[in-house]
Amino acid sequence: MDIAVIGLGYVGCVSAACLAQMGHTIIGVDINETKVNMINDGLSPIIEKNLDSIVKDQVASGRLKATRDIDMAVSQSGIVFICVGTPSRANGSLNTEYIERVCIEIGRALAQKPDYCTVALRSTILPGIAESVVVPLLEEHSGKKAGADFGFALNPEFLREGSSVYDFYHPPKTIIGELDRKSSDVIASIYEGIDAPVFRLGLGEAAMVKYADNSFHAIKVAFANEIGRICKLYDIDSRMVMDVFTKDVKLNLSSCYLKPGFAFGGSCLPKDLRAIIHTANQNDIEVPLLKATIESNMKHIEHAL
Repeated sequence: MDIAVIGLGYVGCVSAACLAQMGHTIIGVDINETKVNMINDGLSPIIEKNLDSIVKDQVASGRLKATRDIDMAVSQSGIVFICVGTPSRANGSLNTEYIERVCIEIGRALAQKPDYCTVALRSTILPGIAESVVVPLLEEHSGKKAGADFGFALNPEFLREGSSVYDFYHPPKTIIGELDRKSSDVIASIYEGIDAPVFRLGLGEAAMVKYADNSFHAIKVAFANEIGRICKLYDIDSRMVMDVFTKDVKLNLSSCYLKPGFAFGGSCLPKDLRAIIHTANQNDIEVPLLKATIESNMKHIEHAL
């Protein structure tokens, strides 16, 4: 397929190179002339294992090139991936400025494009932004209707810095947020050679999965570190404790307890959590995550009642 990748940062550069290696013809787009020139010279603008050789080989093959001309890239592509950043503002809110700018430009390019084209957003966005910001901007500036005159889908990425090339080819899952079935089919066809379950969801659910993933990853790091601090108090091996903890794939690392519902209770969970928090408090060990778990549970009870 002929694919444009808008934004050649971490996600965009890896996606462009790997898609080209899969046999697609890729035009990468970025406003940064240095990045564009580096790719066209067969050099990766980011440091990532194996990416240098992939970029070099794919540029030499003619399947990968870069430009600053978004109109040209869209006009020559049947799929347009948006991979621009969504950084935090000072107050923690999501900054969608770059997405908005790109959507305006893509919309104007779509207005001049007679062929059907599918726009897929890989940038991380909160639920509701696709429906309230992205699609309306594309429609306004193209004069066309999403789902009828052009396609739209969400396709969040799950790439980790340092192993993103491996992650591209071995993802835990492929998520497609559907606006229309045709667009979803187009995006799914790109990943036919990749061994991973494909989940077709609504736009809101697809956006939220990424936030659930990243929030849980952050919680796991904080949890392991708090347990580690308590282990140090008792002069015990925290790595051994967590190694045994992670061997339990029936309860600890599983879908158990990860279904929204009522608060936790019973004779063990509240008692044991309070005991470990009390011990930490007595020894001036900060365990804010464990403390917040009690508070969160009480708030959920209040919400339910």
